[in-house]
Amino acid sequence: MLSYVYSGTNDLAAATAFYDAVLAPLGMLRVVTNDPTWDAVSAGWGLYDDDRREELAFWVGLPFDGQPASVGNGSMVAFRAERREQVDAFHAAALAAGGTSEGAPGIRPHYGPNFYCAYVRDLDGNKLAAVCW
Repeated sequence: MLSYVYSGTNDLAAATAFYDAVLAPLGMLRVVTNDPTWDAVSAGWGLYDDDRREELAFWVGLPFDGQPASVGNGSMVAFRAERREQVDAFHAAALAAGGTSEGAPGIRPHYGPNFYCAYVRDLDGNKLAAVCW
């Protein structure tokens, strides 16, 4: 359904370090684009194949319009976890990397009896979740 998700940042180096730490517990590796122009303005994690134009990745980068990045009210990116321990590690890594908690790991029964998730905000205030069904 999705090709990619792009989230803005005002500090690419700090955001890259944050997401390297936070997405590692979920098994998401940094995308290698081999494009110095693109890599200077963004970083991505997940799948990417430029030749075939296949993409299923999460990108963080400087806004294309040159204006400061801002947070969208009601916006959130949720990453899939295979195990609850990954959700726990995601949350812990986010806090250790300077993020803030928006909801500790646990069951959210109002979403389903097996909906285990954690919510955090990154260094720019973007809301993220890790979810295990």
